Amino acid sequence: MTKPGEPMPTPRSHYLPRTRDGWIGVVLFLLLFALVEPPVVHGLSNRVEPWIFGVPFLYAYLLVIYFLLIGVLIWVLRRGV
Repeated sequence: MTKPGEPMPTPRSHYLPRTRDGWIGVVLFLLLFALVEPPVVHGLSNRVEPWIFGVPFLYAYLLVIYFLLIGVLIWVLRRGV
């Protein structure tokens, strides 16, 4: 609450991170997520060969990126951002 006569504080968007760890988490998540979106995934990793641990390269690539995305979310949760 503000006291009478004091100006109201300008509201901050809750979509923008307020801490350094928050910015790191958002930027890292967006960069990793861009790696699984169609323009990138179709251009870089849309191939079957080579097989990695019995699965085509595309599936192994997507599995690794999705695990990294989950890791970023867990890191952000543990940091309390």
